[in-house]
Amino acid sequence: MTTIHVAHSPDSDDAFMFYALAAGKIDTGEITYVHELQDIESLNKRAMRGELEVSAVSIHAYAYLSDRYALLPHGASMGDRYGPRLVGRRPMGRKEIRGRRIAIPGTLTSAYLALRLFEPDFAPVPTPFDEIEQAVLDGSVDLGLLIHEGQLTYAESGLRLIQDLGDWWFGETGLPLPLGGNVVRKDLGADLTRKISGHLRDSIAYALEHRDGALDHAMRFARGLDRMKADAFVSMYVNEWTLDYGERGRQAVRLFLQRGVESGFVSKPVQVEFVD
Repeated sequence: MTTIHVAHSPDSDDAFMFYALAAGKIDTGEITYVHELQDIESLNKRAMRGELEVSAVSIHAYAYLSDRYALLPHGASMGDRYGPRLVGRRPMGRKEIRGRRIAIPGTLTSAYLALRLFEPDFAPVPTPFDEIEQAVLDGSVDLGLLIHEGQLTYAESGLRLIQDLGDWWFGETGLPLPLGGNVVRKDLGADLTRKISGHLRDSIAYALEHRDGALDHAMRFARGLDRMKADAFVSMYVNEWTLDYGERGRQAVRLFLQRGVESGFVSKPVQVEFVD
């Protein structure tokens, strides 16, 4: 038997994606998968240390992982005309954002890189992603950058949308905003990597084909969303892009990281490598 550690965020979309693997719904042969759940910035840092065989990571973080990990073709979180949302206590124009203190969910997140590309001049305040709304509400920061379920719930707290970064990116490029992906460590070898890739694709396909059961599982990680909102959130980030990036998705990843390099927010050119 071969044991593979698979790490992902404790979020409804990732839980939905990995449901079939976690619940033993697909035959994985001689491979046993051990699931580890942590917030995405922690996973980014663990991947930097090469700790995990397979992990969800931010596309931004992949820029610093590409020597050790390759991107699996399955498991992408793409914002197709939507994405991380910059919110505040009052409406604000783009020029007013400059110099503001903005709560961000981590400096390796794709949300942070996207915000830097949108507006380079601000003071980032790294904050646990589930504490960002409160930080804005209590005035400890001027603005907050929301990922995960907060993208759907901020208005209930009385916060106002300043900018949807996925919508902005589409207007700039005509492409979806690449936020997260699954990586596999290159030292596992081609044969094992191929099997892992197939199992991950089968898990995503199973969830999409058995939506009710997968959503039941995902609701354990929905952090207060009702079923309708959880379903809507899952639909945002588990869809045809998740089964395979496709050529446009691959192009979006390369362009996002290239823009990061050109703007000086990614420190070195990135050779993006996808597993076949």
